[in-house]
Amino acid sequence: MDWNIVEGNWKQFKGKVQTQWGKLTDDQLDVIAGKRDQLAGKIQESYGVSKDEAEKQIKDFEETNKDAPA
Repeated sequence: MDWNIVEGNWKQFKGKVQTQWGKLTDDQLDVIAGKRDQLAGKIQESYGVSKDEAEKQIKDFEETNKDAPA
């Protein structure tokens, strides 16, 4: 999954991200705006996980959604 595409189509991906990480608020998702590093940070904050765990979760999300239309 190309995060430039995610960033450019954030409104479409936002729902998928919120489904995956339900603790993230709309305001947090607006701040993230498709930026992978911002997403990792918010996952760490909201779920109390390590940076490595947040990255693993994002990687799993990418694999699950790799065929998602842009």
